[in-house]
Amino acid sequence: MNHHRTAELISFVREHSPFYRDLYSALPPGTAELAALPLIDHTAYWQAHGIDGSRVLTGPHTDGIVFKTGGTTGSPRVSVYTRDEWRAMSRRFGDGLPAAGLRAGDRVANLFYAGELYSSFVFTLNCLQDAPVPTVQLPIGGASPLDFTVGALRDFSATVVAAPPTSLCRLALEVINAVGTLPGVRLALFSGEALYADQLALLDKAFPGIEVRSIGYASVDAGVLAGPVAGEADTRVHEVFAPDKVVELLDPETGEPIEEPGRPGRVVATDLVRRLMPMIRYPVGDMAEWVDFPRRRFRLLGRSEEGARVGPVTVYLEDLRQLVEGADEQGLVAGVQVVLRHREARDELVLRLAAHSGEAADRAAVQRVLVERLAGVRPMFDEHVRQGLIHPLAVEWVAVDDLTLNPRTGKLVRLIDERLG
Repeated sequence: MNHHRTAELISFVREHSPFYRDLYSALPPGTAELAALPLIDHTAYWQAHGIDGSRVLTGPHTDGIVFKTGGTTGSPRVSVYTRDEWRAMSRRFGDGLPAAGLRAGDRVANLFYAGELYSSFVFTLNCLQDAPVPTVQLPIGGASPLDFTVGALRDFSATVVAAPPTSLCRLALEVINAVGTLPGVRLALFSGEALYADQLALLDKAFPGIEVRSIGYASVDAGVLAGPVAGEADTRVHEVFAPDKVVELLDPETGEPIEEPGRPGRVVATDLVRRLMPMIRYPVGDMAEWVDFPRRRFRLLGRSEEGARVGPVTVYLEDLRQLVEGADEQGLVAGVQVVLRHREARDELVLRLAAHSGEAADRAAVQRVLVERLAGVRPMFDEHVRQGLIHPLAVEWVAVDDLTLNPRTGKLVRLIDERLG
């Protein structure tokens, strides 16, 4: 780790960002070690940074780009980058594409989503422009009609498709039904969610012999973090983009730094390049384990408790808790647990609600309100349900004793990812 760069960044944000000045107010003036800094609290961070004003930014945003990162319609989360920051990020990510299997002369169909302040299409386009191997880009986009996409893949002899896994599977079904197979597509690059065995089998049926690789590990709020490892069969394994990015794995109970392989920890990210909207010790919302700590290689293990990733959609646990609170006018709910499942090649978000009273009709009324309000505050979730990319919200009513607790601490486990089993 570059201690001089870390110390300089800490000093810079303490001087220029009101949020970080307050966060670090109790620390000695010369603090220079990341481990001495508190983690960012998501709620406090996003309350301090909004569309109308920000206590996080270190100066005015007069050059660059803006993206929506999630949140509800009432309180959207937006990330901002300067032009130089965005260029540096896309170049760094582009450098990792050959390790993902990209070859000179590939014809790459970009099927990520564009518009409405989404970042994935634009970012992929920029990364391919800055990749160290020459390619031909086919900027089709994720919202294009499937028959058009299949025709474009065939007509322009696409060799690579880049898209979220749910979109890849939807495309594969269209290929199978419309033309049978497209054997010319040899590589699929995915990001934003995990891929499961049933999905891989579907892709191989549509694109015989296709290689499926992660395009890299990044998020709009935390930025680019790691790239794929050349020759690595496990698509969950990535290598940190050191020295510009710092990834820590912390014990989820004690916060202790983890360095040994095979021990799960929360992913905490620091970006030493971003200056306008700094990210210093930001919990990304994922769990991972080190595969090779000296080389900073880790394996992603699923979501931690910051947010639930359902297909390509992130739903934050705090937003879900507030939805339940608002829908439960009669006080039926004594506990909330979020469960993620995968069936029939699609992800499913399940709200497990513990009830201490209430008739079946009352519970059904709460469930109806939850479905309606989730569609209202998180339109992207509802859109993906209607497109058949994810399952509708499911609600499970259980006894209080049936909620899963941490066996070591007795605390409620707020998020259970059953897809990993």
